[in-house]
Amino acid sequence: MADSGSEDIAVIGNTDLTPSESENNLKNTMVEKGTSLLKRMEISVAEAEKRTGKNAVNMQETYTVYLIETRPVDAASEGTNPVPDSLWRRYSEFELLRNYLLVTYPFVVVPPLPEKRAEFVWHKLSADNMDPDFVERRRVGLENFLLRVASHPVLSSDKIFYSFLTEENGWKETVFETGFQAKADSRLKALNATFRVKNPDKRFAEMKHYGDELQSVISQLLRVRAVGENKVSTAEYAAQSIRKSPFSPTKRAADRLYGVYKVHGNYGRVFSEWSAIEKEMGDGLQSAGHHMDAYAASVDDILEEEEHYADQLKEYLFYADALRAVCRKHELTQYELEMAAQDLTSKKQQREELATGTVRTFSLKGMTSKLFGQETPEQREAKLKMLETQIEEGEELVKERNEECDEFVKSAWVDIERFKEQKDHDLREALISYAIMQISMCKKGIQVWNNAKECFSKM
Repeated sequence: MADSGSEDIAVIGNTDLTPSESENNLKNTMVEKGTSLLKRMEISVAEAEKRTGKNAVNMQETYTVYLIETRPVDAASEGTNPVPDSLWRRYSEFELLRNYLLVTYPFVVVPPLPEKRAEFVWHKLSADNMDPDFVERRRVGLENFLLRVASHPVLSSDKIFYSFLTEENGWKETVFETGFQAKADSRLKALNATFRVKNPDKRFAEMKHYGDELQSVISQLLRVRAVGENKVSTAEYAAQSIRKSPFSPTKRAADRLYGVYKVHGNYGRVFSEWSAIEKEMGDGLQSAGHHMDAYAASVDDILEEEEHYADQLKEYLFYADALRAVCRKHELTQYELEMAAQDLTSKKQQREELATGTVRTFSLKGMTSKLFGQETPEQREAKLKMLETQIEEGEELVKERNEECDEFVKSAWVDIERFKEQKDHDLREALISYAIMQISMCKKGIQVWNNAKECFSKM
């Protein structure tokens, strides 16, 4: 962890933000004082741009690129404002960077990227990945990803990450030259380790299970609101009832919550129409209708505000995968240690059997000896010598695997504890802010009806 006693404060993100927005930016990314990269550099993803070009198979395609801007922190502290260095990156390049970090730092809960395509689509939010609103939300998410990495005590010092921010040409070649792809564990290998490891670390097993549960509850929370805000037809409701979907009751509740605002819009329309046929009551009814219309229209602003909280939840939905990836890597490390130890034990048993001429367990070697006779002393001596060499190599391998496993556990647990602290902070702040927003919404509803009451009283 960075030295908390450092007086240097890293300035990151969009420098056009207000002081309160900058403070939230720092809090939301858990920026640590003294982190080497952030002490030297401001980082932002300033804008997105749609482009058209030919892909690898010479087909025309439309894609989005993102402008990364960086500038020295020293310049800002000295009062100067130099033009930032900038370069464009595609989303696929962000993916390549993250894949490299996952392989190179398997003990780190690597920050996730924002979604490539819209999931849990909310009211009035297009599922098209080229939609301007979606592209803007992804731009914010990509900036958050860079800030997360730049604030990490280990990842922030990576040279490939630094070149991603500063070198537009030749960066991909530099990444592939590291050979990280050859180091990537296959999914089959990881799955095999999950089912065959004999002595799993209880802490990592529990953390992996927690990752599953965290992803489940967050996805349910997102699904509740996403489905609730999309219009559901009567036929769809009937189909849901027939299927007895576990989310059907929640869909109805979320729809009713959204419908409250639209009901007020209907009130406003009716009061306005009514005011046209009244003389003494007309002004009061019309004023009440205006209050209802304003309240109904506010739902769009509320939905936009809630999207911010949804994106924070989505980040931890994807963070759960990163947490499980660390736990799976530990299972693989433990499995490789157990296999090395098992092979060493087998070699030692073979040596003992060869030296004493006694076969303890059934083996093909024992059956062959009975059928074709015993080996000559020279053959036995040569095999003993080969086994001694293999045992020495096996002992060295077990020692290396033990050291690797111990080092992985130590490093991974430090980062998991860091992640847990970050997660608790971020989700606590997000939930408190969401609760405050809901309280504000309720107060607005009460105020609308108090205003309407005053209008009616004056009629």
